Amino acid sequence: MHTTTALTQMGFGNLLAQADAVAIAVLLLLLLMAVFSWYYIVTKALRAVAIRGMAEKVVSGFWDASSVPDGVVFLEKQRKSEPFSKIGLDCINAAQHHQRHTGGKLGESMSSSEFVERALRRAIARETSTLETGLTFLATVGSTAPFVGLFGTVWGIYHALIRIGVSGEASLDAVAAPVGEALIMTALGLAVAVPAVLGYNFLVRSNRVVIGSFDSFAHDLHQYLTTGARVEAGATPRPIPTPIIPAPVIPASVIPAKAGIRD
Repeated sequence: MHTTTALTQMGFGNLLAQADAVAIAVLLLLLLMAVFSWYYIVTKALRAVAIRGMAEKVVSGFWDASSVPDGVVFLEKQRKSEPFSKIGLDCINAAQHHQRHTGGKLGESMSSSEFVERALRRAIARETSTLETGLTFLATVGSTAPFVGLFGTVWGIYHALIRIGVSGEASLDAVAAPVGEALIMTALGLAVAVPAVLGYNFLVRSNRVVIGSFDSFAHDLHQYLTTGARVEAGATPRPIPTPIIPAPVIPASVIPAKAGIRD
């Protein structure tokens, strides 16, 4: 009978009824961690899937344009949150800006290739920062949530010891509720930490693929705007022919006579 009563007390409902201010604060902190973790996991995962789904369409649509102005018009029609179009527009604007100011201080201090490359790096850094928003929070939750739950566990065990000291007996009825509180806190801490860690790893891997696509698109844009031609992927490099330099013809009148030879 006593065992059944004790097991009944070891539940989440009894935890809320028996919890003090510290335990409630720990529960609220874990709840906030869980809510924001799932928010970042879901929103960032959906955004990564949308970017990867639109990447091929945006990049192919730009390169299929008949001219750079047509490509600019195509990029401007994309959504404002689409990263590839923003990278392309920043790159083209940088090239046009440098061309307009050639001969001034800007043109004298930096070449067109360097200026475009700098604009591309800045654009990629901006879009990468947008992609990685929330990853620091997920990493923090994944590393600290178990310890927050462990703090709740320690606090519950402390209350169990206090009850034992007050009651003077170590029966299961006296310690069942605090022990149940302690075990639930541990489980909640792990339940919050594990999804955060898994979501962090998934998003890091997904962002790495997207950033690689950023670099590839930026490289093609840089080559096109600085050389006028795009480097085709998978093209076999052609060997550079060795120039044949004819031997100089030296007139006989300027050839010095060998020493010791007389006519």
